[in-house]
Amino acid sequence: MLLEPIDLIVFIGYCCLIVGMGLFVSREKKGHVKDSKDYFLASKALPWWAVGASLIASNISAEQFIGMSGSGFALGLAISTYEWMAAITLLVVAIFFLPVFMKKGIYTMPGFLFDRYDARVRTTMAIFWLALYVFVNLTSVLYLGALSLNTIMNVPMTYGIVGLALFAMIYSIYGGLKAVAWTDVVQVFFLAAGGLATTYIALTMVGEGSAWEGLGLLRKEVPGHFSMILSKGEMMISDGKGGLKDAYLDLPGLSVLVGGMWIVNLNYWGFNQYITQRALAAKSLDEAQKGMIFAGFLKLLMPLIVVIPGIAALVIVNNGIDASFVESMKDPVSGLIKSDRAYPTLLQLLPTGLKGLAFAALTAAIVSSLASMANSTSTIFTMDIYNKYINKNAAESKQVLIGRVTAAVAFIIAAIVAPALGQLDQAFQFIQEYTGFISPGVFAIFLLGVFWKKTTSNAALTGAALSIPLSVVLKVYWPDLPFLDRMGVVFLTLVALMVVVSLIEGKGKDHPKSIQIDKSLFTTSPGFKIGALFIILITTALYILFW
Repeated sequence: MLLEPIDLIVFIGYCCLIVGMGLFVSREKKGHVKDSKDYFLASKALPWWAVGASLIASNISAEQFIGMSGSGFALGLAISTYEWMAAITLLVVAIFFLPVFMKKGIYTMPGFLFDRYDARVRTTMAIFWLALYVFVNLTSVLYLGALSLNTIMNVPMTYGIVGLALFAMIYSIYGGLKAVAWTDVVQVFFLAAGGLATTYIALTMVGEGSAWEGLGLLRKEVPGHFSMILSKGEMMISDGKGGLKDAYLDLPGLSVLVGGMWIVNLNYWGFNQYITQRALAAKSLDEAQKGMIFAGFLKLLMPLIVVIPGIAALVIVNNGIDASFVESMKDPVSGLIKSDRAYPTLLQLLPTGLKGLAFAALTAAIVSSLASMANSTSTIFTMDIYNKYINKNAAESKQVLIGRVTAAVAFIIAAIVAPALGQLDQAFQFIQEYTGFISPGVFAIFLLGVFWKKTTSNAALTGAALSIPLSVVLKVYWPDLPFLDRMGVVFLTLVALMVVVSLIEGKGKDHPKSIQIDKSLFTTSPGFKIGALFIILITTALYILFW
C-alpha cells in the first residue's frame, strides 16, 4: 500500500530534516579537528533534556514499535513491565552507578572494567558486547524496520534492510555521537507524536468513532490482556510455529517484579554502552541525572504508544472489524497470523497526512537506535580493541577514522544477518532472551565490582566466562523455566562463585583496584528528588490499577 503524496511530503521532509540537522551539528569550528571526545562523547556538552531525549530515542526502536506491539497483541499490558520498571531502574542507575562512572571519566563500559579489574576483563567483555550489538541488536532492529516497510509499502525485505542502514549511516558515521544525540531530540518528537496518533486511530476504530470508548472496549473484550501479573497456565499464546505456549514462560508472575526483570533493566540502563554513553556525554553529573529523570517520565508514557495499539489490533482481529486487516496480519509464507505484523498493519489504517507522520515516527525510532548502536560499537572497538592492541599511539584523527570504518562494517554485517530473523513470531522476546545469556554475568561483574572491594579480576573472568554456558545448560535441560527466572538463577549462581573465588584468591583482603565509595558521591539535587518521587508514585499507582 503506497503512501499518498501528502504522506510522502511529510516523510521526505522528516528525512531531510534529520540528515540536514545531523550534518549541521557535526560541523566543527574553523581550525578545530574533530577528536575522540567530540566523536564518541559529543564534546561532553549535552544538557539534561538532550540526554533524556537521546536515551529514549536510542532505546525506543523497531523492537518497541514492532516487537513490543507484537507482544502486546500476544501477551497484553503485562509486557509494559519492561517500560514501567525501566523508569524505576533509571533512578537506581542515576543515584548509585552514574556518579561512579562519571568520576572515573571513562569513555566505555569496558574501560571501567579495566580501571576496576584488568585488561583481560575489559577485552573479554568488549568482545561480548561487540558481538551482541552487531548480531542481536543491530540485526533485529534492521529486520523489524524492514518488516514494517514490507507490510506498509510492499518494499522487499532486502531493500528495506539496506535502505534503513544507509539512512542511519548518512549522518551518524560522519558526525558521531554529537550528530546522533542532537537529532535524537527531533526524533523523540516524531516518535511521540506519530505514535500517539496511531494509538488514537486504533482506539477510535475499535470504539466506532470514540477513542475513550475504544479503550473501554479493549478492557471488556480482552480483560486478561490488562493483567500485569500473569499466573501459570492463565494465558496460552502462539509459539510462532502454529502451536501454543504458556505466556508465563515469557512473563513469570511475581518473579518479574523481584527477579530477572531487575537484571534485564539494570544491565540495559546501567551497563549498556549505547545507553550509558549518553549520560557520560552530559555537561555534568547533575545534568546527566536530570536527563535520566526526564527519560523515566517518557518511559511511563511508552506503553500507551507501543502496547495499547497491539491490544487494539487483537480486538480488531477477534471481532472481524476489518477483513483486510486480518489478511495483512498473516505471514505471506506460513499463512499464520504474526504478532509482529500488528503495528505495521495498523499504520495502513491511518488517514492521509497522519500516515506520513506515523511512518516518520516509526522510521525515527529505527534510525536513531541504529545510529546509537553503531556509534557505540565503534566506540568500544576503537577505544578498547584498536587503541589497546592494534595501534596504541593512534592520533586523534586516526581514532575518529577507525570509529567511522567500524560503524560502517557493523552495518554491513548486520544487514547480511538480518533476514535470518524472519522465522520469529515475537522478535522483542527473542532480543530479551538472547541478550539475557550475557546480562547475568555483566550485572554480577559490575555490581560486585562497584560495591564489594574484595572482588578479584579472576572472579570477574569467572562470571564472564560462565554466563553464557550456564544459561545454555539451563535452557536445554530446564526448558520449562521462564527465561527471566533463568536469568535470576544464573545471576545468583555467578555471584556465589565470584564471592568464593575472590575470598580464596584474595584471602579476605580488598582488591588493590577496588573503588572507594564516599556517601557524598550519591547526593542528588532537590529537583532530582522531587522527580524521582513522582516517578515512584506513578509507577506504584499503575501496578495497583492493573495488577
